[in-house]
Amino acid sequence: MIGTLVNTGTIILGSIVGSLLKKGLGEKYQQVLYWAMGLAAMALGASTFTQNMPKSEFPVLFILSLAIGGVAGTALDLDGRTKRLIASRGGEGLANGLISACLLFCVGTFSIVGPILSATTGDNTFLYTNATLDLVTSMVFAATFGIGIIFSALVLFCWQGTFYLLGLLAASSPLMQGTLVNELSIVGGVLIIASGLSLLGIKDCKTLNYLPALLVPVLWFLIRGLWA
Repeated sequence: MIGTLVNTGTIILGSIVGSLLKKGLGEKYQQVLYWAMGLAAMALGASTFTQNMPKSEFPVLFILSLAIGGVAGTALDLDGRTKRLIASRGGEGLANGLISACLLFCVGTFSIVGPILSATTGDNTFLYTNATLDLVTSMVFAATFGIGIIFSALVLFCWQGTFYLLGLLAASSPLMQGTLVNELSIVGGVLIIASGLSLLGIKDCKTLNYLPALLVPVLWFLIRGLWA
């Protein structure tokens, strides 16, 4: 669990440092950083998708996941409710930034595989690597959107903590093998791309409405395991 605590701490530190830097940035420079985060999200999302898609044993699963998850999320209005909650405290810009930061920090191979490896083998290498990346990213996000980005640290802690517990409880289960991680990463890559589109002002994809799509691969492997 030490790796997750370190990763959480780097986001908190990065958010504090970035928010202090924000005070010295003019509006035009803040806009440049805003677009930079959008471009970075697009690039990282595309990279995550293309790296994991060739490894997929079920190439259409991510399509079904997005369709089913999108319908479920829209019915629950996850995106609207979350944005209204955050915007009431920090504005629409913070809402979009915080959502994008949470996706970038949580939906990636390091943040999924890292906690599992930490729980099963005690190896925190992935989490320490992720912590270094998140330190820099959180600084830039906070310099753009403000101290509110610090709340993404709590989201990351809960996310990685969940996978850590799953690793402890199901270390020998096929569910926790590479195939599921690949499918989750593919769906996650698409969500990060959607977040980048919103940051760049190209298209508001209401990304959080698609968040339940991450549950579909898990349910698929659970059902498949029952029939195996």
